Amino acid sequence: MQELFATFGVNWKLLLIQALNFGALLAILTYFLYKPILRIIDERREKIAEGVRTAEAASRRLEEAKTEGEQLVGGAAREAESIIATARTRADERASEIVKGAETRAASTLSDAAERAEEAKRQALKESEREIARAAMLAAEKILREKS
Repeated sequence: MQELFATFGVNWKLLLIQALNFGALLAILTYFLYKPILRIIDERREKIAEGVRTAEAASRRLEEAKTEGEQLVGGAAREAESIIATARTRADERASEIVKGAETRAASTLSDAAERAEEAKRQALKESEREIARAAMLAAEKILREKS
């Protein structure tokens, strides 16, 4: 083997020392450069993965919030419609009560007016009868005076 090294002009002692130097340099670079860079890369990979998980969780929460908001809005709309329908029903009931009350009052007023008219008629008849009786008495008195 020495002949082969000699043929190519390679000094095996220098080659051994260079191999030791390369191994030492490789060990130093691995310890001080390669491992820290790998650790930094792993940390960044974990941070990125955590960020992706956080973003996915936030996206899910956003979708849940949207769904919940839509449900709340839908529920509020249904409740508003129910309140409006109830208010309309109550308003219609109240309107019919007011109309019935007005009709009752109108009938009562009409009845009272008819009773008053009847009473006025009776009193007018009584007054007429009195006047007629008085006129008849006066006429009878006058006739009796003339005959006497």
